[in-house]
Amino acid sequence: MAEDTTSKEYWRWTESNWHDPDMDWREGDIVSAGVDVGSVSSQAVIMVDGKLYAYSNMRTGSDSPKSAENAMDWALEGTGMALDDIHYVVGTGYGRVNVPFAKRAITEIACHARGANFMYGPTIKTVLDMGGQDCKAIRVDQKGKVVSFLMNDKCAAGTGRGMEVFADLLGVHITKVGEMSLQVDEEPPMVSSTCVVFAKSEASALLREGWPKEKVLAAYCLAMAHRVVGLLERLGIEEDFAITGGIAKNIGVVSRIEKELEIKALTPSLDTQIAGAIGGALFARALLQKERKKK
Repeated sequence: MAEDTTSKEYWRWTESNWHDPDMDWREGDIVSAGVDVGSVSSQAVIMVDGKLYAYSNMRTGSDSPKSAENAMDWALEGTGMALDDIHYVVGTGYGRVNVPFAKRAITEIACHARGANFMYGPTIKTVLDMGGQDCKAIRVDQKGKVVSFLMNDKCAAGTGRGMEVFADLLGVHITKVGEMSLQVDEEPPMVSSTCVVFAKSEASALLREGWPKEKVLAAYCLAMAHRVVGLLERLGIEEDFAITGGIAKNIGVVSRIEKELEIKALTPSLDTQIAGAIGGALFARALLQKERKKK
């Protein structure tokens, strides 16, 4: 009997939450949080005195304020902490002005730079954030401050949303796309279009021509990598180099970026999708410290 694939959501990536069971947040001086409401995913990060305590990473819904609340509620789950116990919250991301409990909104570029500095250390100089519907190439200093940046937000090609569209088209789960794209004997010509709609049509035509799924995915991952390498080269890349966002979990895209740049990206120790929310939480702590000094 043929497998029924009509109800499968191949685009659906794994949502997660976590908290540190060994940390007593009640002993902390400053409990800060960052909430990153993106076009595709939302994250909440809670920090105690600048140390990571809890986070959540989940899909953004149709309502930005509700998505922010859901992300925060899930990060708080099992901690014994209430929203009122958090001293300062910063909103960031696409929906940053719609985080109802945030005291400040800060751009995702500033927050990703600061978050990447926390995740990878002061040697990080170039950050590529591959988000749901845009890509950002950011140069940062040793404190995580933005030096310069370039952004592509004209279309979903080269983003997480574009990859979700391809996962659904080919009936390959989003978590398997990168690995499968590497299962080719040699690299095929890249998908020529930079528009997801046209790239999808092109991929459908290649499938009809008899291309295996692995080869079509390789062609798309290669095109995606080439597109963002162009962005990085226009900015001017300097090591150390790291990738944040959901596409950082796609080995097929990451390895091709590394190959074209001839630079190895740093290996993440934390979920690459929480970088923006980490930056927000760090900004929140700094802003509260500044407020306290004025009193």
